[in-house]
Amino acid sequence: MSELSVDHLLGIKYLNKADIELIFNTADHFKEVINRPIKKVPSLRDITIANLFFENSTRTKLSFELAEKRLSADVLNFSSAQSSVKKGETLIDTVNNILSMKVDMVVMRHPSPGAGVFLSKHVKASIINAGDGAHEHPTQALLDSFSIREKLGSVRGKKVVIVGDILHSRVALSNIYALQLQGAEVMVCGPKTLIPKFIDKLGVMVETNLRTALNWCDVANMLRVQNERMDVSYFPSTREYTQQFGVNKVLLDSLDKDIVIMHPGPINRGVEITSDVADSKQSIILDQVQNGVAVRMAVIYLLASKIKQ
Repeated sequence: MSELSVDHLLGIKYLNKADIELIFNTADHFKEVINRPIKKVPSLRDITIANLFFENSTRTKLSFELAEKRLSADVLNFSSAQSSVKKGETLIDTVNNILSMKVDMVVMRHPSPGAGVFLSKHVKASIINAGDGAHEHPTQALLDSFSIREKLGSVRGKKVVIVGDILHSRVALSNIYALQLQGAEVMVCGPKTLIPKFIDKLGVMVETNLRTALNWCDVANMLRVQNERMDVSYFPSTREYTQQFGVNKVLLDSLDKDIVIMHPGPINRGVEITSDVADSKQSIILDQVQNGVAVRMAVIYLLASKIKQ
């Protein structure tokens, strides 16, 4: 298969297994490119991409921007904190203004679930969802799977536990879809109050004992507690959360096998994982960051090649 089955990347649930394989094979190529002395390729010299971030983001935004520049695209950055959105302008107005500048692709993060889907129906540009509320974050899930594939050879048949704040996490949902699509077994682990009620409908296992979960898995993806999305307290205290669901080196070393530790970032060091775990040989957190650029280059390149047709 030489092209994606979709015209936008709105969520993992719209992709098929062949799409993921194509993205990964393309990312393999770009990973080799970004490790060269000259890290740019002229592939998208005639493509203009607008980054629209209606929510704060540092890592995702930088990663997309770097990916776009490595592909030689023209980049427009837009942050709603400094924009007319504060004056009451709607999403459609904002986007139409940007599209009148002849933009080919929009990378958007928005607090409302489904914002990317809404946009894709109303504007003539390819849309990449960089996170919509607590719904999906497809490029994060792709780079996580890509990193597991790189470390363990394949995702198929692997046991992956996602630990922490599942309820407020768009990373968790996208990861569940992506991992299952590739044939991995998925478990979620965290306080009962932070596990969504519908989770069993997704065919994942639920475990509230961290040690049991870690002994079961090959890979543990540690999520941070998203305090900014919480309007009430979901657990008694951060200290108690850390005692029950935090991974430290003593716990890691006491398991009967070596497991791979991942984290989508930003890390609350000392809460969900300690520094000696984040910086250990078992951690692939920095690989995830590097792979993020290659995977986003692959997604942008593959979607842009459909625009050009």
